[in-house]
Amino acid sequence: MKRKSEEKRITRETDIALELELSSLEESSIDSGVPFFDHMLSSMSKHGRFFLKLKCKGDHHIDDHHSVEDIGISLGLAFKKILGEKKGLRRFGDATVPMDDALTLAAVDLSGRPYFRYEGMELSGVIKKFSEELTLEFLRSFAVNAGICIHVRVLHGENRHHIHESIYKALGLSLFKACSIDPYLNDKIMSLKGSLS
Repeated sequence: MKRKSEEKRITRETDIALELELSSLEESSIDSGVPFFDHMLSSMSKHGRFFLKLKCKGDHHIDDHHSVEDIGISLGLAFKKILGEKKGLRRFGDATVPMDDALTLAAVDLSGRPYFRYEGMELSGVIKKFSEELTLEFLRSFAVNAGICIHVRVLHGENRHHIHESIYKALGLSLFKACSIDPYLNDKIMSLKGSLS
């Protein structure tokens, strides 16, 4: 059974149309209006084994903040809609991903209780025109709106591109593991209280 959802978000700052399908190797089609962010989302979807079709028109004449944050909101809501009651899902996922000089650990819990924590070097510079802090804004808004607990720790790295890409790849792979269906569970929810919300 396909796990798919769509999100549409229109505000004075952004106009976003998003389609998401989990457990898919179809190549994503991403146009956020922020080229570096497109590359990061492509890496996340590839290693997360999900298809993402995204078109965002944003107020880039101000900056890229609203677009990146609102995409995090929309993608989070799409994940939340697909996961539903989370029956039969593994719930937890983690990955340690190297990319040349960079090494990042990510761990997620589909707990229904949103939380985001980042540890590692300060992300306050600029890559091309992309403000590094926007990666943290995206992760935070995604975690809150998906209802997912996310921990990210950059263990080391020198090249800023490699650092960010290892973050998105590690998160994608962690999500793939957590969102995978465990046949051993036989549609049960992996929680003592009987729900993940």
